[in-house]
Amino acid sequence: MPDFVPLSNFIEEPDELLQWPVDPPLGYSGPTGITPTEVQTDSHFVPFPDRWRSGFPNWDRYDKGHPAQDEYPYVTGSKWDPYHQNVLKGDYPILGQHNFFILTATENLLLEGRQVPTPTTPFESTSHPGSEEFYGDPDQYFMSNNLVLSTEWNHGDAGFKPADWRIKLTNIFNMNHLVADELGVVKPDVRSGTGRFRTDYALEEWFLESKLADIGTDYDFVSARGGSQFFASDFRGFIFADTNRAIRIFGTRFSNRDQFNIAYFDQTEKNTNSLLNTFADRHQNTLIANYYRQDFIWPGYTMQLSYHYNRDGPSMKFDDNGFLVRPDPVGVFAEHRVNSHYLGFAGDGHINRFNISHAFYWALGHDDLNPLAGRPVDINAQMAAVELSYDRDWIRFRTSYFFASGDDNIFDGQATGFETIFDNPNFAGGQFSYWQRQTIKLFGVNLTNRMSLVPDLRSSKFQGQQNFVNPGLHLYNVGMDADLTPKLRSITNVNFLWFDQTEVLEQYVFQETVHSQIGVDLSTGIEYRPLLNNNIIFVGGISMLIPGAGFNDLYAPIEGEANTLVAGFANLALTY
Repeated sequence: MPDFVPLSNFIEEPDELLQWPVDPPLGYSGPTGITPTEVQTDSHFVPFPDRWRSGFPNWDRYDKGHPAQDEYPYVTGSKWDPYHQNVLKGDYPILGQHNFFILTATENLLLEGRQVPTPTTPFESTSHPGSEEFYGDPDQYFMSNNLVLSTEWNHGDAGFKPADWRIKLTNIFNMNHLVADELGVVKPDVRSGTGRFRTDYALEEWFLESKLADIGTDYDFVSARGGSQFFASDFRGFIFADTNRAIRIFGTRFSNRDQFNIAYFDQTEKNTNSLLNTFADRHQNTLIANYYRQDFIWPGYTMQLSYHYNRDGPSMKFDDNGFLVRPDPVGVFAEHRVNSHYLGFAGDGHINRFNISHAFYWALGHDDLNPLAGRPVDINAQMAAVELSYDRDWIRFRTSYFFASGDDNIFDGQATGFETIFDNPNFAGGQFSYWQRQTIKLFGVNLTNRMSLVPDLRSSKFQGQQNFVNPGLHLYNVGMDADLTPKLRSITNVNFLWFDQTEVLEQYVFQETVHSQIGVDLSTGIEYRPLLNNNIIFVGGISMLIPGAGFNDLYAPIEGEANTLVAGFANLALTY
């Protein structure tokens, strides 16, 4: 028939399946770790199994060719760019949808020149023939370089909820070099000269973390972490701040308004020169429990309650350079056990326009044979600290006070000099302060230890035992932090220092009178972040201790007074 049309002419040809454009994701995402499991069957749905690597179309917002000085909504990254999104720092899963990998590499170089009271060892040998003074040339030079490689694997969606599990390994290779101008500093054997170079390697962090339970609808949780890990027990590191092997239970409550920790540390020995962990047992155990409450009374103010227990068992230890550090080489220097308990209350935050940080600790316990007292002593000591600051545009004005009780009678069986476990306080100048940064030695022990506030007469904060028979401290500080530019901050501090009690010092150095005035600690420093992040950080500072009457009583030469002591440091950290 002339009007006959074949049926096939009425059948539409099927459309090709919709193809969605595949744009590159932001940053360096690496290859996908997801195997496709769905096949596209129609144009209504396009399978895209890797939801993390959905891309963005190329967009030159201002039609300028992406010049470096202009800000754009997003920029692409590269494998070696740790600032923008990168699979190597956990921005994209490396396997599946929930398994992330974080690689961190750090080069950390510290250069330090310092003046500290240094004995001349006149009865053995001296680098200055004819010298009559007990304390000689105070100049020292110190270099420490850490190469750090850290890897972390975790499972979860940490931007929205706690990780289900986490594994972390941190390797550190250290080189350190000390040069002094007197003999008997680098080793007891004066034939070793005045210089010492050492290298060390440590697996500093190694732990496994696992979430135990969800305890609320807002991702409140309880997790456990076992292995060598960093832990600071309060806001400012007054009592304990260290990386060591531990079992820790932690979590949150009330929509993350409250946080809690219970940690049990079985400490290992540290290398004397690098201060890195070894796998040798330290014969010391520490239990720490704390609880934080945010927005306590005032919005922006956090309260903390804490309990510390430290058991430091009897042991004999010579450090890696040959000096006796346990027990302290003073008095009876016999092996002994120290059991100490700390009850603490602390707070940090702001009340309206004023910033406040404070802490109070009460230490109780027993030392079964204190080296200085030569007898068992009961511990009863206190510590208090408060810092107030006020922000005025780009300047923060600060003032603070620190108190550690001293022992007023070395023979009464009561140890009332406050002592810490393993402190590293960020207070009254912190690393910039001469008094906190430098180790000041005094006849076999240290008047004060590196990165510590308390004059505890301990042989070593890192390897020695606690000593609650000490002079204590009063510190009054005024300071100022100024953000000179978004990249550059200056930190300036003035600290006035006094011993709380001097009877222990008078007995120890066999002097009739030791005054309480330690002196004035002046410091200034800068922090510079050229990329506005932590990938490049330069920190440098200069400090000096102007001796007071009490410091002169301990360190003055036969004629005259002790000289002002000066120190400076430069620290460069490059992080990928």
